[in-house]
Amino acid sequence: MGKRAAVLCGAAAVVAAGLTAVPAEAGAPQAADPSHTADAPRTTAPAWRKCATEDYPTLQCASVDVPLDHTDPGGRRITLALSRVPHTAKTYQGPLLVNPGGPGGSGLTLAGFVAASLPPEVAAQYDVIGFDPRGVGASEPALDCSPDHFAPVRPDPVPTTPAVERANLARVKSFAEACGRKYADLLPHTDTVGAARDLDVIRRALGAERINYFGYSYGTYLGAVYAKLFPERVRRLVLDSVVDPTEVWYDANLNQDHAFNDRHRAFLAWVARHDARYRLGTDPEEVEAKWYAMRAALRERPAGGTVGAAELEDTYVPGGYYNGYWPYLAEAFAAYVNDEDAEPLVAAYEDFGAVDASGDNGYSIYTAVECRDASWPRDWRQWRKDNWEAYERAPFMTWNNAWYNAPCAFWPARPLRPVRIVNGELPPALLFQATHDAATPYRGAVTVHHLLARSRLVVERDGGNHGITLSGNDCLDRHLTAYLKDGTVPRGGHGEADAVCAALPDPKPSTSKAAPRTARGAALHGLLGFRG
Repeated sequence: MGKRAAVLCGAAAVVAAGLTAVPAEAGAPQAADPSHTADAPRTTAPAWRKCATEDYPTLQCASVDVPLDHTDPGGRRITLALSRVPHTAKTYQGPLLVNPGGPGGSGLTLAGFVAASLPPEVAAQYDVIGFDPRGVGASEPALDCSPDHFAPVRPDPVPTTPAVERANLARVKSFAEACGRKYADLLPHTDTVGAARDLDVIRRALGAERINYFGYSYGTYLGAVYAKLFPERVRRLVLDSVVDPTEVWYDANLNQDHAFNDRHRAFLAWVARHDARYRLGTDPEEVEAKWYAMRAALRERPAGGTVGAAELEDTYVPGGYYNGYWPYLAEAFAAYVNDEDAEPLVAAYEDFGAVDASGDNGYSIYTAVECRDASWPRDWRQWRKDNWEAYERAPFMTWNNAWYNAPCAFWPARPLRPVRIVNGELPPALLFQATHDAATPYRGAVTVHHLLARSRLVVERDGGNHGITLSGNDCLDRHLTAYLKDGTVPRGGHGEADAVCAALPDPKPSTSKAAPRTARGAALHGLLGFRG
């Protein structure tokens, strides 16, 4: 699921760069691809160049051309941007492609983060490869259907009057029409199947017989689709925070509404437990009433002329993804309610809710892929009925989420049928899932566990964050490391799960704005392409 705005955070530590000889099993990066056929898209080895950052000084960048239409490999080509942290060990296990989700998330920096976050002796055995999927970021062409689509102040998401509903409908119809005008040639080819076929072009350009793949969030669906299309090309497969492929995508968003409402209430209960700091009440129901009173006030008088009801929801949705943001969000909430000080709220919106140019691109790809991947109701009456029903039990972000996805009701490209990812041809895959994840609810991981024969599921019990490996939970990371090191998977014996790890404790209150950004979890969540 894609993120509403980029919350950019740094990450520490790096691995040394350098290329050494590689064993034939993994496939040397510049070797001819034995799987190449006459009708396969032509490929050339990437020309890597330095693109170091302060955090990732060994990062390299390149690009690869792929067909716009994989059924016409000799036709128009588009360009994908790649990044790499090269292996340094004599034992080489091949490329490890990493994806942050979205759809619409850029994976270029994620390669540096993953290489720096894995144990050095494990990271050194892989070329960690990041990529911007078709249409994303540094790939060309990059989509931007309607700049400033999320410019404040938007209409109240909850359509309490016909006028409010018409205003929101006009916005989403305008966005869909703009995409159709600007990218009529691209939209029929912007979908998960196309992106998965792109991965196989990348594989061949790297000269690898098989790839290792590590995806978060939507990246789990992309990885599962690739594995379905090319099971013989998968060596290892890691899926963290798993999309339910049986709900792509309309039902998934409705179920997400309930899960996010529960997670928002968990945040409000945390605020109540820390009443000594926030002075908003010790009863979670009282705190919740104050949050919705704040929302009502901002609907009438937006804070700083920018934070109305819609923008408030945008600001607090990231707290459903990562509880490390809770102290910062609670400070803004308390300042507005207790001190009539809107500045912290405006600052929180600028950090978590506001959409910049990269966010415009991410949202354009999010809609292009999700609207193309599967059928959506074309009758707005169905949306109205379903979302009002969800809102009755889950008011926090139901209508905000509905309008975020509503361009799909008017999308100008014909939809595909979702891919059935059931797969008995893979080596053991490793899945990770928190039990209270809001963006990809727990049952989706169980479903995929059943669909991928020989897969193993590692559960973070009582965890609520989205994207849980390489974010500070050593128990989870031990399973990830063992798998990437030599293919070891848990033996099972825990019911639906094959292994269980305890969740990390909730954060403590903090007065420091920077505090949420210093943890490993925050560094990861700044890179993941969630829908927010």
